[in-house]
Amino acid sequence: MQPIEFFFRAATRTPNAVAVITPDRRVTFAELASQVMNLAAYLKAEDPRPQTRVCVGCKNSVEHLIAILAVVAAGKTWVALNPRNGDPELQRIVEYIEPGAMLVDEAMAARVKAPGVTTYMLDGPASDTVFRHAGNHAARFTRTYLPLDATTAIKFTGGTSGIPKGVMQPYRGWNANIVSQRHAYNFTPKDRYLVNAPLTHGASTYILPILGSGGAFVFPEDTKPAALLHAIAEHEVTTFFSPPTMVTMLVEAARTANVRTPSLRNVIYGGAPMRPARIREAQEAFGPVIAGTYGQTEAPQIITNLSSADLMLEENLASSGKPSLFTDVGIMDDAGNLLPAGEQGEIVVRGDLVMTGYFNMPDKTAETIVDGWLHTGDLGVFDGRGHLFLRDRLREVIITGGFNVYPSDVETVLSQHPAIAECAIVGIPDDHWGEAVHAAVEAKPGMTLDPNEVIAFVKGQLGSVKTPKVVHVFETMPKSAVGKVLKTGIKEAILKRV
Repeated sequence: MQPIEFFFRAATRTPNAVAVITPDRRVTFAELASQVMNLAAYLKAEDPRPQTRVCVGCKNSVEHLIAILAVVAAGKTWVALNPRNGDPELQRIVEYIEPGAMLVDEAMAARVKAPGVTTYMLDGPASDTVFRHAGNHAARFTRTYLPLDATTAIKFTGGTSGIPKGVMQPYRGWNANIVSQRHAYNFTPKDRYLVNAPLTHGASTYILPILGSGGAFVFPEDTKPAALLHAIAEHEVTTFFSPPTMVTMLVEAARTANVRTPSLRNVIYGGAPMRPARIREAQEAFGPVIAGTYGQTEAPQIITNLSSADLMLEENLASSGKPSLFTDVGIMDDAGNLLPAGEQGEIVVRGDLVMTGYFNMPDKTAETIVDGWLHTGDLGVFDGRGHLFLRDRLREVIITGGFNVYPSDVETVLSQHPAIAECAIVGIPDDHWGEAVHAAVEAKPGMTLDPNEVIAFVKGQLGSVKTPKVVHVFETMPKSAVGKVLKTGIKEAILKRV
């Protein structure tokens, strides 16, 4: 079965039900399906080849949602362009992926260049948008059936030395995610999902589980915490996914805002662990509705999960839950042996949820998927009840506010600064972000460094998410006997400063 069929079947079952809610309009399933088929048929007419890569770059909007669904319905491969990334990174992704077409809003069109690639506008003057050109193509729409290992989406998780790393998510992976989400959280036609996180990331993994269940997507007017609380109350939102940082911000807003949110049923945190004390605070604010999920782009969203009932039990507060419906999870030692409960090792995953590999990186793929097991780079342990507990990361990736930041990406940019001799990026525990990106820098002889200027330098290249929250200037960086920068020493020194 093709993932898009979950949506089309829901549209057939309940054509007049509301599928999308915005501050100024409501879109029924029949209307949404018609717009998706119009655009999908148009994309296929323009380029009949299946699996051509289509970049979609846009702020959260109904148009963005339609574009994603249409690309998938057309049998193309969706490539997500995150507006929060820096311009150079977005440009590298576009050049690396060599798209067959681009669907972008005006803001994204101004940031990336793709000479020779057909670019369609998702906003701007009505006469110039792709929806105007697509017209009434729905009658020409035909299903595209592809093997379950065909690539639905390519999502980028960062790269080394400026080389992007694109995760190829297959049809079978999306199907596994859809069914596992619906099984874990019991989505129904009454569900209303608040789009408070970027559609390029975790929020996209809920599109087909929610719409396929007959539920609706709610686009708020504003993503400030107080405004989100009002949107939840006004539209009777039942579900949303968020990194722990946003959940905490909503809890803080709820303490002063006179807003009741009795409709909430699943407040799902993920992207980073959430401290037990923060979970209890969220339960006090919103009731027994907090749920958890653990996943990676390579095995999207739901490797394991915790229900809201699970999280009411004290022994589960530090857990990442149990394996999801179609996914095997194990703990492996360095020799490749699976370990019993109680022994710590690397978390490995296999099953339909797992990616097919990294785009154009066979060596990296072979390092990551060994004998069918995806090596997550996370350390963990199972208890005797089958609950997974995260311990640490083998890889250096920093998870800040639910986003992955690879130190090497930031260090590559820092090393280009004319006054920096040595640099290192580390993650520092932070009550707000979970982990905050901190930079340690050492100036070249005779030169000085202004932390604020260094921050601005990085932000111009990588965008705000990957930019260090704090820059620490060291007279001499901690180094080993052979002159290698010691990140453990840097973290210890920074922790004494903060």
